[in-house]
Amino acid sequence: MVKGWTMTSIKWLGGVLLGMVCSIQVQAHGGLSLAEDMCKLTIGPYTMHFTGYQPESTQEKEFCEDIPNIGRTIVALDYIDEALRTMTTEVRIIRDTGAEPGSEGNLDELTVFHSPPKVYMNGSVTFEHDFPAEGKFVGLVTIRDNGTEHISRFPFAVGTGGKPDMLYILGALALAAGAGIFFFKKKQNP
Repeated sequence: MVKGWTMTSIKWLGGVLLGMVCSIQVQAHGGLSLAEDMCKLTIGPYTMHFTGYQPESTQEKEFCEDIPNIGRTIVALDYIDEALRTMTTEVRIIRDTGAEPGSEGNLDELTVFHSPPKVYMNGSVTFEHDFPAEGKFVGLVTIRDNGTEHISRFPFAVGTGGKPDMLYILGALALAAGAGIFFFKKKQNP
């Protein structure tokens, strides 16, 4: 009887742990969407491919929403729509104040990074920024063409690396400890 319970519980615990490990890969992408293994940034009717890197801390691992660690970060925005090559692109990163979009107040006071409007004929906008501390930010990418302006606004956090994984590890340890206590008591009281 105890052996049957043990095997069933071990299988159940294994299934829960496998589910937790697999769900670590699922992430939300704010104003960005993950489609066909590409992070797409939508700006009005146009799209860009968004890729971020942190060479010192995550080597070649890419990200497309939250920035895992503080420090040097490289971002590449590659135009998917050819029409963007003749338009100006402006990139701004501001501290997230929690205000409604467009009502943040003086953007210059909130700005931590700004790349002024420029035409990128090569179809790629690349920039670096050193995030000195954890925090919440908002990325603003603005494109302009003949008086028409489109803005993509996407919130993100810096310094989130490892935190979700730690919650899963602690949860798995708590489950394993609970199962161990349950079976230890069960064995003592047949």
